Amino acid sequence: MSTSPVPAGSPAPAGKPLPPKTEPDGAVPHQGAKWQKYLTPIFVVILALAVLITLTRNWNSWEGDKAEQITDDAYVRGDLTPLSTKVSAIVRAVNVTDYQQVHKGDLLVELQDDDYQAQVDQAKAAVEAARAGIEENLRQRQLQDTRIAKALAGIDQAKAQIAAAEAGKQAVEAQLVRARSEHKRQENLYQTHSTTEQNLETAVAAEGNLSAQLSSRDADINQAQTMLRSSELAAEAERGSKAVIESQTVQLQADLHAKQASLAAVQVNLGYTKIYAPDDGTVGERQVRPGQLVSPGTQVISFVALTKWVQANYRETQLTNVKIGNVAELRIDEYPGERIRGKVIEIAPASGSQFALLPPDNATGNYTKVVQRIPVKIALDDPKLAIRLRPGLSVVATVRTKD
Repeated sequence: MSTSPVPAGSPAPAGKPLPPKTEPDGAVPHQGAKWQKYLTPIFVVILALAVLITLTRNWNSWEGDKAEQITDDAYVRGDLTPLSTKVSAIVRAVNVTDYQQVHKGDLLVELQDDDYQAQVDQAKAAVEAARAGIEENLRQRQLQDTRIAKALAGIDQAKAQIAAAEAGKQAVEAQLVRARSEHKRQENLYQTHSTTEQNLETAVAAEGNLSAQLSSRDADINQAQTMLRSSELAAEAERGSKAVIESQTVQLQADLHAKQASLAAVQVNLGYTKIYAPDDGTVGERQVRPGQLVSPGTQVISFVALTKWVQANYRETQLTNVKIGNVAELRIDEYPGERIRGKVIEIAPASGSQFALLPPDNATGNYTKVVQRIPVKIALDDPKLAIRLRPGLSVVATVRTKD
């Protein structure tokens, strides 16, 4: 097919007009796609925050509700007693070696007791002297009682003599009255020459004799009254002496008690020169040697009793359901693979920090919450195994709170 030639230099023929430039269909939602790519990370962050908040708010209850509470903050414990001196002396002998097993009452360390024995002997002599003084005082009181009894007997005798003299005086007075009457009658008869002179003289003599007897009776009464007063004064004086002696008795008794107390004190000090094992167990390393001068409070050796237990320091969040009597399972590093049964016997009344030398004071300064640990005491079911354990061994303790 032939085509018409296009002359050179002539403009190209005009074609169809181009359509206007427009944006593609996907360019409109392009801005929304930028936000969609952040939705997934935002969702993940929100979900993580929700999980974190849920765990934070419920972790303590979940942890406390576990059937088995486990901690490796546990150690074997035992009664470790440092044995010290109470008196100052020189060590005479150390009768044990390091880490030796001992029995209750075994003599461990002996101090020289010559000075303390001399003090005991001196105190015993003082006690004996005080007792001798009390015995002497007792004999003096007995002597005073004898003297008082003698004075009282003199009083009774004087009273009897007075009574007898007064009775005799009364009898003489009656006879004297008759004698005087007879004397008058004889005088009257003699004046009338009705009697003889001899009868008159006999009547006069009888009256004079009875008058003399009456005077003698008065003298006897006066003498007896004098004796009575003398005996009464003697009895009063002896009673006063006895009161003085009795007051000395109280003083002597007090002195005896003081001397006995002094004897007991020096005997106690004498006993401190010997240090015995307080119970069956094992001793630690010797801290003194023979010939060493020790003062009060010097530690000579440590004693470890046979009784052992485990102290497990649980977090406070783990003790929600732990109670006394719960069964425990113990794994001790010294006996790998061996599971030891035990039982919770005590739970501390306060956290371990409260028993520290310097307990925390959260009322001052900045505060950071720290989970506290509560000591739990676990006894071993096998006492023979407990004897073999050593305080300080590491333990992994598991307490079952649910059957």
